[in-house]
Amino acid sequence: MLSRIRIVLIGTTHPGNIGAVARAMKNMCLQRLVLVAPKIFPSAEATARASGADDLLASARVGDSLDQALEGCSLVVGSSARLRSIGWPQVDPRRCAARLLDEVSGGGEVAVLFGRESSGLSNSELDRCHYLVHIPANPDYSSLNLSQAVQVIGYELHMAALERMEPAESPVRQPAPAEALEGFFHHLQQAMLDIRFADPQQSDKLQRRLRRLFMRARPDQEEINILRGILSAAQGRKSMRRQ
Repeated sequence: MLSRIRIVLIGTTHPGNIGAVARAMKNMCLQRLVLVAPKIFPSAEATARASGADDLLASARVGDSLDQALEGCSLVVGSSARLRSIGWPQVDPRRCAARLLDEVSGGGEVAVLFGRESSGLSNSELDRCHYLVHIPANPDYSSLNLSQAVQVIGYELHMAALERMEPAESPVRQPAPAEALEGFFHHLQQAMLDIRFADPQQSDKLQRRLRRLFMRARPDQEEINILRGILSAAQGRKSMRRQ
């Protein structure tokens, strides 16, 4: 699913930030980097900051227009460091990840836009977005470095994708019926007497505590069978010792 998600950087000023973004993307299994009118690229500084993620730099699409970057995308989300007065629909990173994955799971292509380091996305660029994603942070110091913002969004995407890849839950375990439990309790009581673990005159309290223990555990039928097998084996060994 993550292969259909584009990270689009618009007008990036510092090439080192492009490299740091590539590194953050590779950490989170994101592969598609798109650069719109970067000031300097390619750059040795970008490669150095990528720290092994230079394959993402090599495969990055570079263009001059946002139209090219968004071609084929059915859902576009813009990252904003501040809440806008104009009423763009806004989501936090976790909800953003869920909506992006919902879209790509249906076969769509999506993009997350990140603006210039100093000024973010312009209003005309925001007009291309279906949603804004805002990363909650310290209100007195809320501005994140570009690669940090990509890392946060990438982490939420990666975690959401992992959750969706988890195997389906196994069938609900069915606890043993009442009659099976009662049969086990009678067997347990007899076994305790056979191996001389319990005094017949003083076993009621012990039996009640054991009953509560197994009632809390709610064993299924297979577990009851295992327990009764253990009891039978213990009784058999005791019988052999008596002989």
